[in-house]
Amino acid sequence: MIRTLLVPEDAATDRLDRLLAASWPDLSRSRLQALIRQGAVTVDGAAVRDPSFKAGPGLGIALDEPPPVAAEPKPEPIPLSIAFEDDELIVVDKPAGLVVHPGAGNPAGTLVNALLHHCRGSLSGIGGVERPGIVHRIDRDTSGLLVVAKTDRAHKHLSAQFADHGRTGEMRRAYLALAWGAPETPRGTIDAPIARSRSNREKMTVAQDGRHAVTHYEVEDAFGAEPIASLIRCTLETGRTHQIRVHLAHLRHPLVGDEAYGAGFRTKIARLPEETRAAVEALRRQALHAALLQFEHPATGEVLCFESELPDDFAAVLERFRAL
Repeated sequence: MIRTLLVPEDAATDRLDRLLAASWPDLSRSRLQALIRQGAVTVDGAAVRDPSFKAGPGLGIALDEPPPVAAEPKPEPIPLSIAFEDDELIVVDKPAGLVVHPGAGNPAGTLVNALLHHCRGSLSGIGGVERPGIVHRIDRDTSGLLVVAKTDRAHKHLSAQFADHGRTGEMRRAYLALAWGAPETPRGTIDAPIARSRSNREKMTVAQDGRHAVTHYEVEDAFGAEPIASLIRCTLETGRTHQIRVHLAHLRHPLVGDEAYGAGFRTKIARLPEETRAAVEALRRQALHAALLQFEHPATGEVLCFESELPDDFAAVLERFRAL
């Protein structure tokens, strides 16, 4: 596809990549830089390969945009629960057990494979590759809502919202967590930096030299006399790997079913009534669910808000704890 641009006579001289990004907001600046370096952009008929080239008034610019190439992951007909979809994005209610992106140990059977099949023919390409744009992730064994971009414009806009974490915009994320015990205060903020564990590279930990991480929490319900467990609503101000799991474990209230961060609480399971113990053992994952997702639509500006009910396995455990 050929795109053309005539720089207005009253325009200020600017970098070529910045000028094109402002003129064609559906293409990210990094994508435009790559296209410029590939020789896909001409200025007054001559190829320009320097993204910092100074483009001034009156210049005629053309971009020969190549069609998106097929993504390396293969499309797979994996069933999906779709909360919303249009030409720009798709909101998925992800089941526990589904990995978001192919990687070591998970080359196939992921959400990306499923989306490549579901969205075939409707992806305009992210960075020139025909693929869904993953702007945030949730753990394999966490269930709930996740938004994925279908266009470069949506990817750029959504990425900016997630980087801002709702500080200045409309983006909100809330999770429901079933944790052992209950925090001393019913609501509060956990402000503790998170880094990768030095002893186990697959785990994260609170560390002074870690990345800034903030989780706000509110106890919605507590169960049993101690209490034995509590249902906690968590909202994220940052988005670190395993953030809620690590922060609640730091408070000594790890998630029910969390083998990585709550293994020391296995003795609590043995003290539960038989039916409650059976429900916990059947969960086979951490009791964490991405229940609310709100963001601004990248094309229309409309604020979209989605809520997801607890999946059956989580709901069954919660029902047993409420019966204590």
